[in-house]
Amino acid sequence: MQRYTILVADDEATQREALAGFLQKNGYEVKTAASGLQALSIIQQNAIDLLLTDMRMPEMDGAALLTETKKLNPEIDVIVMTAFGSIETAIAAIKNGAIDFITKPVDLEQLTIAIKKALERKQLASDNRRLRELVNERLSFKGIIAGEAMSRALSIAARVAPSTATTLITGESGTGKELIAKAIHLASPRADRAFVAVNMAALSENLVESELFGHEKGAYTGATQQRQGRFVLADGGTLFIDEVGDIPLTMQVKLLRVLQEHQIERIGSASPIEVDVRVIAATNRSLEEMVAAATFRQDLYYRLNVVKIDIPPLRERKGDIPLLVDFFIRTYAEANGKRISGVTREAMDRLMKHPYPGNVRELENIIEQAVVLARGTVIGVDDLPMTLQYQARGAEEDESSGTFAQRVQAFEKALIREALQRADGVQTKAAAALGMSERHLRYKLQKYGLKERSLG
Repeated sequence: MQRYTILVADDEATQREALAGFLQKNGYEVKTAASGLQALSIIQQNAIDLLLTDMRMPEMDGAALLTETKKLNPEIDVIVMTAFGSIETAIAAIKNGAIDFITKPVDLEQLTIAIKKALERKQLASDNRRLRELVNERLSFKGIIAGEAMSRALSIAARVAPSTATTLITGESGTGKELIAKAIHLASPRADRAFVAVNMAALSENLVESELFGHEKGAYTGATQQRQGRFVLADGGTLFIDEVGDIPLTMQVKLLRVLQEHQIERIGSASPIEVDVRVIAATNRSLEEMVAAATFRQDLYYRLNVVKIDIPPLRERKGDIPLLVDFFIRTYAEANGKRISGVTREAMDRLMKHPYPGNVRELENIIEQAVVLARGTVIGVDDLPMTLQYQARGAEEDESSGTFAQRVQAFEKALIREALQRADGVQTKAAAALGMSERHLRYKLQKYGLKERSLG
């Protein structure tokens, strides 16, 4: 886990050492400076994540230090401290690049929140840089692997990206809705700002409002400190609301108000906060049917559905499968240090015929597993999961037809075959993998007429 380095610049020794001790106890690496010039020297020679500086110091004051720090490395966040608390001083510092200010005597709780917020934004910026590099490398609109069926979706995404229009992305789970949302963000004027994602399906109803809008300290039992909501974290950037159809009705009107007025209110506060956020929503549900059933607000639906992008399931764009297979093989072979040149004709046939209820995510998982387990340089049918291997065994053993007993037997035979193949025919290992005794395995082999020599 990364340990952040904070530089405390203050000419008052008692204050400087007290702040340094407090920050060290909170797990930060701390450096101190008694003047602006000393602080600047430390910044020149060390990697600093955050500068906490007094505004009044000898030789070089906090304002000059702020300016010089930003010239050296704009990525260093700066929080200024002032004993005067004048709004003019704070505004000037913020305009010159400081991210926050606190007044002396320093409230340690306020300081903790300010630092946490600064480092949270730094992490988001870092994540977005990595994301941008990833997208530029392989996930931009040009890099997204797509055949004819995806062309229309990508065309709409590319055209909507430069705008501020709220966008609704629909499609089954695993089709790549978040990938398209990230590509839109990175092709937009907001690309250098935060991309923040939140999944409504992962939140309990009582947490949705706090997650989206934040809360004040003491707003409810357990709210021990102020929390920044996702809208504030995404200010200036893009907020991706996944599974938007899972937002409770009671929260839908509040989300609608934010989209209309561009203001949020934290729980426990009556003070509105202006936010500049581009919203991209996604769902695998039919919002039209939910509107008809009165489980989703019609006005919110229209507000979200300014531009709609529908992502087709993989089974409707099977022409993309060979391209995706090749891409995932290269990705995971490199990640695992293996030399895999492709798949056999038979393996590709199995991959093309699979219905992919999990869509692209399922295909990616299949290929990752095959790359890891492959013994040779080409992925064969035997390297694929049992569900795909079984398609090659013949209709006489089809577990999807016949009586219940016949289907269970067919499934058992396929499991035993796979276990023995993975164990190189060693029955002791296969039995252990299946969770049965070797004697029981031999009984099953005899019952189903399976012989080791027939398993290759």
